[in-house]
Amino acid sequence: MKLDAFRQELATPRTSIQLCLVGIISGICAALLIILFRLTIEWIQSFYLPASNQFAQLDPTHRFVMPIIGALAILIIAYLTGFKYYRMGIPFVIHRVKHFFGYIPIPTSINQFFGGAIALATGFSVGREGPSVHLGASGSTFFGKWFKFPENSIRILSGCGVAAAISASFNTPFAAVIFVMEVIFREYKLYIFIPVMLAAACGTVLTRVVFGEVQELAFIQLTEFSRWIYLYLVLLGVSLGFIASLFNNSLMYIVEKFSRINMVTRLLLAGLITGAIGFIVPEALGAHFDSVNQLFSHDSSISLLTGILAAKFILTIFAIGLGIPGGLMGPVFVIGMLSGVILCTPLGLFVDDTSGLFGSFSLLGMAGLMTAVVHAPLAALSAVMELSYSPELILPAILVVVPAYLTSTQFLGNRSIFIRQLDFQKLPYSTSTVTESLQKTGVLAVMTRNFKLLTEQSNELIAELKTDETLKLLHINVQDPSHPISLLEYDHGIDKEAARLISNPIQGLKFQATLAEVYALLQNKRAGAVYIYANTPDNIVGIVTWDMLRNYLHKASY
Repeated sequence: MKLDAFRQELATPRTSIQLCLVGIISGICAALLIILFRLTIEWIQSFYLPASNQFAQLDPTHRFVMPIIGALAILIIAYLTGFKYYRMGIPFVIHRVKHFFGYIPIPTSINQFFGGAIALATGFSVGREGPSVHLGASGSTFFGKWFKFPENSIRILSGCGVAAAISASFNTPFAAVIFVMEVIFREYKLYIFIPVMLAAACGTVLTRVVFGEVQELAFIQLTEFSRWIYLYLVLLGVSLGFIASLFNNSLMYIVEKFSRINMVTRLLLAGLITGAIGFIVPEALGAHFDSVNQLFSHDSSISLLTGILAAKFILTIFAIGLGIPGGLMGPVFVIGMLSGVILCTPLGLFVDDTSGLFGSFSLLGMAGLMTAVVHAPLAALSAVMELSYSPELILPAILVVVPAYLTSTQFLGNRSIFIRQLDFQKLPYSTSTVTESLQKTGVLAVMTRNFKLLTEQSNELIAELKTDETLKLLHINVQDPSHPISLLEYDHGIDKEAARLISNPIQGLKFQATLAEVYALLQNKRAGAVYIYANTPDNIVGIVTWDMLRNYLHKASY
């Protein structure tokens, strides 16, 4: 009974201790999964690398062979789990949140865990945020499904898992919360915000316990620049908007051109391309900040940085476009940092030494490119601020982010890469306003428990129905299996005086359902009811009528 009351509270869209508690638990589940994922990557690399992600220290032959072996291992895992479960990553999570309350099939999560770990460990230019988001949503929703929570709360748990996963991957709790609201849910609701924040905090705490207080961009030296350079930042943002549009268009071109080729050929081709470019430009392998750190610390020339940027660009669009499991935000971060430094060089016409500006411009490039590629300006701002611990960058970042976004969207017609991937895969990601509103409330929060069951006509109960309009009578028809449950009601007629008893067959929904499913069953007739059952259809626990649903929709809210 205590669990029933707990579920009923979760069915109501409001901030509660119960919702905060499950947010914390789901955050812990997701964070532990991501920590295990990161440790798995390090464990794999320990067999052939002197230090994590130090691909440049391998001899050229090993750099060439390593991605090909990785592609073969990914294929074996995909074969064992089933190729039909190969859809994964952030676009897939967005689709599942919008249409399946965040439920993630377990086989896809297995593919994502092992395939993503191998891809990251063998030098493919993919990010760990893609697998992390997928695994975080999977772990948290599995917890909700295990305890049979209402589906509207499981949708929130998926967001909690995503926030905890990103926080555990990059040690950026605030950026993780904004990313969930801006990219996954695309809305800001306080009752969602609170548990998601708690989950992100859990992800950060557990990450710091295992990996320490890591500041991944601590190597970047920031310098304050003259105010006149602010005008140049607008041009920087416009340039990043063009680069983002080129990136998205190139990636989708690869996806479309190679979509008809079988997966085995595509993944092996990705391994061959990565190995060939890694043979020549080892700094382009992977999608981590360590390589950028080495480039900055050795005062690399602009020509070298340009070459690495081109190699990184090609490796990323082919790895993601050909189906290597992994995210694209990690490579976008690195491409944005390199682009920012390269686009800083024209300032050399006006200042004696631009090298002191490279650190600031690398972070601004990262923020601008992420904004224009995934259409998440607030997440980009907060990520840069948290990764660098530099709140003074907020104003310059805004001057870059806004023109980058406007240039990419309004002038170049570039949409979010996630939306373009969903469109190509024909995965729906939008719902009607009514459906989306009703999905936020579980049937347990609205249903009435004032009902009685009868297998035969009972004059006493029927007389009680006539006097108590709130009472609902359900008739169990044992002789008609096609319509086993009917709702008995009085039809008072037009003059409200004559009355006749009518029996309307009704359908049932499980207690985890939301009002959106009730609406789907009743919207054609705009009348009737559904009965709510627990575990089995004969265990009826409540009723939701069309009038209840209509009153809920018209209820005023703040």
